[in-house]
Amino acid sequence: MLRAKHYLIRGRVQGVGYRYFALEAAERHQIRGYVRNLPGGEVEVHAVGEELALESFKQELERGPRMARVTNIIEYDLPVSGPYSSFLIRG
Repeated sequence: MLRAKHYLIRGRVQGVGYRYFALEAAERHQIRGYVRNLPGGEVEVHAVGEELALESFKQELERGPRMARVTNIIEYDLPVSGPYSSFLIRG
């Protein structure tokens, strides 16, 4: 069953390749949506995929790339919508 999630990732997650890490993880887990940096220093991820794939994806987001230090992920369920055919890096 398709699910949609919003993740707000906090910590040292900008300037360390986090968005590219998230893109590669999304492609591995067949997740659609986007990742982007926010002005406050967080990274936002909107993800659509199968429930088990989303769980594995979140585990990778918690780990992050080598230079990142993820301190917190806030997760929200969203309605499945949007014309996402792939996973994109925005901003």
